[in-house]
Amino acid sequence: MQTSSATQPRWPLSAPEREQFILDYAPLVRRIVHRIAVRLPPHLDLEDLVNSGFLGLMDALQKFDPDRNIAFRTYAEFRIRGAILDELRSRDWLPRSVREKANRLERVNQEVEGRLGRPATEEELAAGMGLSLESLQQLLQRVAPISFLRLDDCPGLSEFSEDDLPDLLLDPSGQDPSVQLELEELKQFLAQEIERMSDREKLVLSLYYLEELTLKEIGEVMSVTESRVCQLHSQALIRLRGRIKKRVWQRSALAR
Repeated sequence: MQTSSATQPRWPLSAPEREQFILDYAPLVRRIVHRIAVRLPPHLDLEDLVNSGFLGLMDALQKFDPDRNIAFRTYAEFRIRGAILDELRSRDWLPRSVREKANRLERVNQEVEGRLGRPATEEELAAGMGLSLESLQQLLQRVAPISFLRLDDCPGLSEFSEDDLPDLLLDPSGQDPSVQLELEELKQFLAQEIERMSDREKLVLSLYYLEELTLKEIGEVMSVTESRVCQLHSQALIRLRGRIKKRVWQRSALAR
């Protein structure tokens, strides 16, 4: 059975239709797992993440509303990715020392950028951390697994759970006007902050999130190693998280 919008059956699906959808979308589940896995330690069992991805797919099949202006594939991708990330967070498999270094890296990045009034270079970040450039790049690769943006980082949206993310981003018209305004402001803020990044960081984000290339494929495009792409990706997301947190602090201070 094809799952294009032209032949997509009506909801609720029959049991045979659900089974066929799961078979048809199995490659998507595995593709999302492997895109996330390139930033994870090699000892993690990918099949556990695949199982979580299938749970996300089944959740999408159960909760999808065909009357809303959202393609099922787009909705399913959010649910699958969210289920995988929830599984990773629940394990707490990263050493505390790595998490502490990631938080310190965010703080140092904010301090350096605040002092210089521009994005910090890797050399400046390394100096702020008291590390050599090589050690900083190794750290960026180690913190890659936790370089994700979360709703908790975003002002005005922290009351929502990750389970709400598809509805928030794909169909904001169904939300309270204040939430719609917050989402629009957040999109504009992120666009502005990404524009401030280096050309290489912007290219990595564009190729990874818009073109959906793997880190290895991006490395081939940029003529750098996969590990170097991983470092650039981590650095870009650490910058974004730090700037979002700074925005939260500034808005909280104004509200007092």
